Amino acid sequence: MRQPNPNPRAKNILVVDDDESIRQVICDILELEGYNCLVSSSVSEAKTCLDENPFDLILSDINMPGESGIELVRYVFDKYPDIATIMVTGVVDHNLAEAVFELGVYDYITKPVSRSGVLISVKNALHRRELEISNRTYREGLEKMVADRTTSLRSIMQQLRETIDGVIQTIALTVEIRDPYTAGHQRRVATLARAIAIEMGFPGESIEGIYHAGVIHDLGKISVPAEILSKPGRLTVNELNLIKDHPQTGFDILKDIKFPWPIAQVVLQHHERHDGSGYPQGLTGSRMLPEARIIAVADVVEAIASHRPYRPALGIDFALEEISRDKGIAYDPDVTEVCLKLFSEKGFQF
Repeated sequence: MRQPNPNPRAKNILVVDDDESIRQVICDILELEGYNCLVSSSVSEAKTCLDENPFDLILSDINMPGESGIELVRYVFDKYPDIATIMVTGVVDHNLAEAVFELGVYDYITKPVSRSGVLISVKNALHRRELEISNRTYREGLEKMVADRTTSLRSIMQQLRETIDGVIQTIALTVEIRDPYTAGHQRRVATLARAIAIEMGFPGESIEGIYHAGVIHDLGKISVPAEILSKPGRLTVNELNLIKDHPQTGFDILKDIKFPWPIAQVVLQHHERHDGSGYPQGLTGSRMLPEARIIAVADVVEAIASHRPYRPALGIDFALEEISRDKGIAYDPDVTEVCLKLFSEKGFQF
């Protein structure tokens, strides 16, 4: 086994051929150009060299006793993918040339070899190898940078979501402190609205927004005097008008907060009705946000089913009869149908 020239900056090349004269010729050509050259007479010997020394390039005969050069190439690609390969053969066979190129071999030269042919092929193969390694290193670095930034962005988004959740919970708590009846109502409406949205196939982001809107949909009641909210008897016209202002008040409070969902608009529209008989804008179903149509139904069902200061709870059956009777009139027909299905077939409960 011939030892390479001790030039640490030179490229290391392994020449594999069972013909000593060919090995000698190729090695002389390469060493005269300053390459470090090592030789092997068989594939098994070449594998030992590869395991013991770093190489930039292999020139290998194809047909050799024992394992062939093709098998060596497969071994190199599997274990040392950064090593460039050139096949050397005494047989001009286009099919064979195609086969080795399909394997990923850089070049294919025929015997008898010429000095210029060997040097051009080696130079091109080493240049291509450097480009591929450089491109891969750049790509891996870019992928790592993207992965790091993605991780950072996910962390920021998670923090943002937690902040949004905190803001919404704080807003909800503000209303709950003033009106304990509203407290449980908002959360139950949010839970039912979310279940309806899931059943209707809304995307996850929208479902999250619907739930948050439900949790604070009665925020505007903060402007209504507590004695009116908790009044046990029938409300006067003026008192009722004060309560009817709460969607607009809630919208005014929320409109400048940059939520990732149209929460302010949903709060504004949650008392609108499919036929335009609702308030404060008298919108018809086609002009209402889909999220608001869901909250509107969930709000009515929970309000009717639950206890209120001015009346006892009427029960879920009464509430479902109400929305069923006015399906397509006051309430969106698709939303109503899904809501009825949740209670009658899916076992939903507050």
